[in-house]
Amino acid sequence: MTTPRLAIGLDIGGTKIAGAVVDEHGTVVTEIVEPTPEESDAESVTAVLLSMIERLRAEHGVVTIGVGAAGIVEWPAGKMLWAPNNSYRDWPVREQLEKVTNLPVTVDNDANVAALAEARLGEPYPNMVLVTVGTGIGGGLVMDGNIYRGPTGLGAELGHIILNPDGPRCGCGNHGCFEAFASGTALTRMAREAAEDDPEGLIARIGAEDGEVTGHTVLKAVQQGDEVAKDLFARLGRWLGVGIASLANIFEVDAVVVGGGLVETGELLLAPARRTARQYAYAPTARGVPPVVPATFGGDAGKIGAALLALDHA
Repeated sequence: MTTPRLAIGLDIGGTKIAGAVVDEHGTVVTEIVEPTPEESDAESVTAVLLSMIERLRAEHGVVTIGVGAAGIVEWPAGKMLWAPNNSYRDWPVREQLEKVTNLPVTVDNDANVAALAEARLGEPYPNMVLVTVGTGIGGGLVMDGNIYRGPTGLGAELGHIILNPDGPRCGCGNHGCFEAFASGTALTRMAREAAEDDPEGLIARIGAEDGEVTGHTVLKAVQQGDEVAKDLFARLGRWLGVGIASLANIFEVDAVVVGGGLVETGELLLAPARRTARQYAYAPTARGVPPVVPATFGGDAGKIGAALLALDHA
């Protein structure tokens, strides 16, 4: 029996960088996580990546490295052009990592690689939209089993469809993006507003104990049965459903898969999202309404998908 080939998969997010050694069946052999450096520029992120690669390679014989990074990636050159929640700009990731590691490197957007993992290894969906709800909102499109990224990687910026131009400012600089309404950043913003409105409320009290109010504060408050916190999740889920309905109206898909850190809250977020997605579906009797399902791999999809994509190209 042949031993499966191994790749390193790296997933660069707004708050953390995850790395893993993954085989061609998508099995994670070993993994490590580091916080994203506060300055999040190319130099500091590269240093973290190289240290992670060195540690992962020390234990396993890998043939290639895959990187999924938040932001706009020039394909197939593997250059990070811009990111809404990180400081790196025009960063030749692929070139730099290949030079130091002497291994082939493949770089793509983090949501694209996560979508590949979900489409290929989850309930196989040859046509699907992945919406990742984390610090921001990432989106990945898989059409006929392949990532759709446009001719040079600039397509499928699903987190930046405009839901309401009079809405809150997004990390990308525009107003009213899907991301500005339905991400972890949006939850933090709503939580801070709720804490200001009710300084004696549970959200404000937990925030004071923890030193700041974040999306995590809302989760803690929900776990204690707080109605305001439940309402914030319902609002977040509703906006998520509005965005999902828009995407499902554009593309003909087998499913809309919801991934990212926030999906770990389960039905708290997904139930209102499903309801709203059905409410705004176009011609549901003629077209049907695609199921809205949680991601199989949760936060692991990025590093697994990055490794799979690298093995495809190695």
